[in-house]
Amino acid sequence: MLRVLAVDDEKPLLEELLYLLRSDPRVLSAEGASDATEALRRVTRALESGPDGADAIDVVFLDIHMAGLTGLDIARLLAGFAQPPLIVFVTAHEGFAVQAFDLKAVDYVLKPVRPQRLAEAVRRACAQLGRAEEAPPAAAEPAARPSAAVPAQRQAPEVTVADRAPEQIAVELGGVTRFVAIADIAYVEAQGDYARLHTDEGSHLVRIPVSTLEERWAARGFVRIHRRHLVALSRIDEIRLDAGTTSVRVGSAELQVSRRHARELRDLLMRHATG
Repeated sequence: MLRVLAVDDEKPLLEELLYLLRSDPRVLSAEGASDATEALRRVTRALESGPDGADAIDVVFLDIHMAGLTGLDIARLLAGFAQPPLIVFVTAHEGFAVQAFDLKAVDYVLKPVRPQRLAEAVRRACAQLGRAEEAPPAAAEPAARPSAAVPAQRQAPEVTVADRAPEQIAVELGGVTRFVAIADIAYVEAQGDYARLHTDEGSHLVRIPVSTLEERWAARGFVRIHRRHLVALSRIDEIRLDAGTTSVRVGSAELQVSRRHARELRDLLMRHATG
């Protein structure tokens, strides 16, 4: 079972997060810290007490935007310890995912926090620590919220790609689930265990590895051109060869093509153009 510390400088959000964590049977204890100084003091005390000590912490659930040190700053400081706790970022901002995974975060949870999504973050932490999981209760909302917590927000139902027609993919932003047509996606960018889907209107972050999308969308004309990019062949406007390097232009974006994919890509484009 996990011993966790939740860090957020907004008290109602911290209390809500603690309530959800304490409702999970895989969490042995959950304590809160309302600023970076308090968080670092508690983690330092935990490390001094050792992994079996009374103050031990396995996972820190960490907000990013806080007064003073940010959550990213705290994670960088914790990375300097020999055996730091795991980090799960909990934030309203999707734009820091790449930095978060560079810091070896276990997960990146967007606010407002849904119980099902938080349960998945707990599962990932248990798996990384090699802890046996106790299955959480069926995905029902906890019966009662603490009065100091923010008002419960209307939750969108949990939706997976399999629940939709194969022409669409479910994406989330701020607790709202939208459905994006795969035909509208120009290219996909790898961001750790996540993928960013780029369309003409903007981009969307989904919790699916690019390797999975590569397998699912191969028949739809998506090809891997680099370890970071998956591209729709029909959306490639031009291919460029310059001093031994290959790149493609997809709308206003210029994407590098790795050597191992360059020849295959040129052959596919030729077949696509003459087919």
